[in-house]
Amino acid sequence: MTVDALVEATARILVEDGFDKASTNRIAEKAGVSIGSLYQYFPGKEALVAAVIERHGKELMQVVRATMAEVAALPMEQAVRKLVTAAIEAHRIDPKLHRVLAEQLPHTGRLADTEIFNQETYALFQAFLESHSSEFRPVDPELAAFVCVTSIEALTHTAVLHHSARLSDAAFEALTDEATRLIVRYLR
Repeated sequence: MTVDALVEATARILVEDGFDKASTNRIAEKAGVSIGSLYQYFPGKEALVAAVIERHGKELMQVVRATMAEVAALPMEQAVRKLVTAAIEAHRIDPKLHRVLAEQLPHTGRLADTEIFNQETYALFQAFLESHSSEFRPVDPELAAFVCVTSIEALTHTAVLHHSARLSDAAFEALTDEATRLIVRYLR
């Protein structure tokens, strides 16, 4: 419970005040624990931020895995639409935190964790492509997975994190339509 409280307090402080203003003293105070308890579990602020990144990454990966399992038997166009929708929803899981973490990731030494997340996502999409190869033109599944996942990620990340204040639900629906069209046309 103490670790969870510290990780949650770190996340809230990052969102409210940013990395530079986060301190172990403020985190401990917000979590309602002593500074000694904080240091019992974490050596410093960077380790706390790394724990927040890990927790957030696990939440996102749960969405990806669940969606890939859900769409496995669907026709390609329906599957791609659901995948784009899931990517938008995943980015809507605490978007302010997602933005802060994306900005701070290089400072935490956790870039390898992001690469593991990306590799798993590419592998899941590649498996989907291989099982649906009769629905589109001949492609290198590994390259096509990279192109599709990177395109979906870039579009949804930018829309949710940098333009969500200007985008209505109808605009997100239109983005889903356009991203689906982009991926399906690329594959066909």
